[in-house]
Amino acid sequence: MNPVRKKALGRLQKLLPPGELRLEAAICQQYAGDKWMAVSTPQAVALPRSASSVSTVLRFAHEHRIPVTPRGAGHGYVGGCVPARGGIALSLERMKRIKEIDPGDFVAVVEAGVITQKLQEAVEKMGLFYPPDPASRANCTLGGNIATNAGGPRCLKYGVTRDYVLGVEVVLADGSVVRLGSRTHKNKTGFELARLFVGSEGLLGIVTEATLKLLPLPPYRAALSIGFSSMKGAAQTIRAIFRAGFLPCALEIADAFTLAAATKRTGSKLLAGCEAHLIVELDGQTASVKREIRDLEKLVQGQRPRFIRRAQGARQCEAMWQLRREFSYGLRDTGLTKLNEDVAVPRSRLEDLFQFAARLQKKHGLPVACFGHAGDGNIHVNVMVDLSQPEAKARCDAALDELFSQVLAWKGVITGEHGIGLAKMKWWSAAVPAEVRQLHQRIKRALDPAGILNPGKFV
Repeated sequence: MNPVRKKALGRLQKLLPPGELRLEAAICQQYAGDKWMAVSTPQAVALPRSASSVSTVLRFAHEHRIPVTPRGAGHGYVGGCVPARGGIALSLERMKRIKEIDPGDFVAVVEAGVITQKLQEAVEKMGLFYPPDPASRANCTLGGNIATNAGGPRCLKYGVTRDYVLGVEVVLADGSVVRLGSRTHKNKTGFELARLFVGSEGLLGIVTEATLKLLPLPPYRAALSIGFSSMKGAAQTIRAIFRAGFLPCALEIADAFTLAAATKRTGSKLLAGCEAHLIVELDGQTASVKREIRDLEKLVQGQRPRFIRRAQGARQCEAMWQLRREFSYGLRDTGLTKLNEDVAVPRSRLEDLFQFAARLQKKHGLPVACFGHAGDGNIHVNVMVDLSQPEAKARCDAALDELFSQVLAWKGVITGEHGIGLAKMKWWSAAVPAEVRQLHQRIKRALDPAGILNPGKFV
């Protein structure tokens, strides 16, 4: 470590409560990466218990030009919380209080380190509902969700994290603390500054507290698991569902490679021989959902699927979704490196995307597994690669270049959920026009003139 920085970090350690700044090499190593492949070890790890401590860290770092990389639970897929320039990794994991759940105002006030599923379980006990449900909800934090604008299967009907952020407490790069937004569900007092920090990937400020919108908990759920002999059949069924006026709370799709890996992992024979699979869930009032799920099943039967399985009620639905949650783990079990590319395309291009992925697989000799949120065109295109093979990385890079180029040609985007981080920096300039990139830079300079927040990333 640079002797000057080491001495400065020693002074910072004395300014914070005991245990809130750790300099031990073994601890620093634990905060070097996320679920992507990149790692970069920080020189210190800040573990604040309050916004005041976060402010102390940033004020000191701003003065001494020390990089600070904010971190949630480290479950991102693009290296967003990798401390690329060293310095301080600032984890909000100790700030995990649910400060308030108000059923009258339909809001929850939470610290940034609260695990998403814990909030969901707490509000559901009170008949309330926090819909955003990233696949890692049992492990990821609400602060991380805000930093990446996390989505999940239910975003088709209910929207993504930004749609539930009413207000935030943010510590800016110079250590100043601001409270933005409110606890009201409508607010047009000035700019929408609270949402400026949603999806900002830790580049503009550190969210330490959030006021989140809640909804009434739908009293009933039902779902269909549907297997198909072809991806075309699944795509036709999706179009038929929307044409008939259904708005599922979730509509998920998976391809043959993903299903084969899940079958091997789970031992279930249900998906054997399927080329595509859908999960369609409805929620609402009990009588209406029971009627609609029967009508939906009749509609799907007209598409001649291989099978249809119905789930009635929350327990059966959760058992059905457990299979969906095994998809990523099944792909990891193959022993190949899984590059999870969360592209999003216009809905009309969904079948085109799956066909294009199949062509990529054949052309580059790499398995490509696709699954994700069919209802909004956000599909996880997983390029599976054995990096120990000669030229494997070159073939992978070529496949990704073609994938992102085609997605952009279809007016899609290179990331629907995970963000840019480190993984997608190569394609940032292709994905965003020059004048928009310059606007990002102006906002960054205004809020972080010293460039200490999450440096080495796309802005």
